Amino acid sequence: MTIFKLPRMDEREIESLLQEQSLCRIAFKGNKYPYLAPFQYVLVEGALYFHFTGYGKKMRFLESDNRVCVEIEKYEPDLSEYRFVVLRGTLTVVTDQQERTVVINRIAETGKQKLSTNFLAAHGFKKGEDWSAFTSEKPLVIVKLENVVQELGLKSP
Repeated sequence: MTIFKLPRMDEREIESLLQEQSLCRIAFKGNKYPYLAPFQYVLVEGALYFHFTGYGKKMRFLESDNRVCVEIEKYEPDLSEYRFVVLRGTLTVVTDQQERTVVINRIAETGKQKLSTNFLAAHGFKKGEDWSAFTSEKPLVIVKLENVVQELGLKSP
């Protein structure tokens, strides 16, 4: 049996996928098993940023080991075409106020353009709020993917 390997995406294709999509999955090192959760992300000056609610398992895992694996994908419903990118690196909480503001504004803009207001519940907001509630005046936890040690993009043949 001959093994077929999926074609690799080039840098342009990876960048395109990262810009097109707005949702990803992040895998954290859990206690006994990995912990995987979906997140909205934004791409700002080539870096991926995420908003975390300041509670829950992800925060405990982040505090104990900030190494993560981020996966972003795009596919047709019948899987006739598919692409995905896997990034391995570390997450760092953003403390610079100017950087936070830029990212929070971008998350709100992207959410307003691409996502339902129902998704705001995943960010810890109440039902009935809209994307204008997502502001830098709130104590939002913004994290950045840094120290990327692996970037792998694969696609359908």
